Amino acid sequence: MADSNASRKVADLEALRTLVHPRRQRILDHLAGRGPATSAELARELELNTGATSYHLRELAKHGFIEEVPEKARGRERWWRYVSADLRFPMRSEQDDETRAILDEMNARAVADDMQAFRLAQESVEPGGWGDAFPFSRGSIRVTLAELEQFFEEYVALVMKYGKSAEEADADARVVQTRFFAYPGST
Repeated sequence: MADSNASRKVADLEALRTLVHPRRQRILDHLAGRGPATSAELARELELNTGATSYHLRELAKHGFIEEVPEKARGRERWWRYVSADLRFPMRSEQDDETRAILDEMNARAVADDMQAFRLAQESVEPGGWGDAFPFSRGSIRVTLAELEQFFEEYVALVMKYGKSAEEADADARVVQTRFFAYPGST
């Protein structure tokens, strides 16, 4: 299994196209959150076609975003798991027009999906326990470009420190979505 603390730069257009595909993103999210699964299980749970799901799994594996779990295989049944990594994308100054369009689409969809998931999560829980687990912080900092880069690296390190695979986590652990985005303000 790949090192979950490894940083991986994804700049290849074919790999980026693989990531931007909505069904593939749903498959990745499922495998990252719930652990290994077969194509049949993923197709059933995500309400996808079994053949298409197998194709999407092969494409994700081709680019190293997921991998087979041979120790779980039985007969023709293939199991897949998410390859945890700190994915990095080219800086805007390194992007050509096509790369920028793909990354902009991926980011816009991710933010919209995240906001929708946050609203649904708030609506679906009762107060108390995990229902109270919606920490939120909104603020601004005055930093140099170098300090912002350092801030981001420290954030990623903190997320990696607490990140565990479904197999490593305690029985009472839950997947908690975390998000970070920063942009220069007008002042």
